[in-house]
Amino acid sequence: MGRKPVRAAASQGSTPFDDARDELFQHIMTCGVIGAESQHQSEWFDETFKYLSDRYHELNAQDLKQLRVLGERFLEPPKSRTSSEAVSAA
Repeated sequence: MGRKPVRAAASQGSTPFDDARDELFQHIMTCGVIGAESQHQSEWFDETFKYLSDRYHELNAQDLKQLRVLGERFLEPPKSRTSSEAVSAA
């Protein structure tokens, strides 16, 4: 009988979706995809999601789609506030 691999990043009470999201964000921060050209980002996401779908077989197509949206939003540069927003926030 073989042993199932244990995910080091998995914490008690976390779901496979939570673990995959955290792993995705960690990959984004360490793989140099932030600031890359959009074509390269798209290629990176395609490859990364092949990996994630194999690693997290518990996730369905909708979960993976939602993760990709979260990852793409994570890559977006912060929106700068307009001067009127800055004044009203002060």
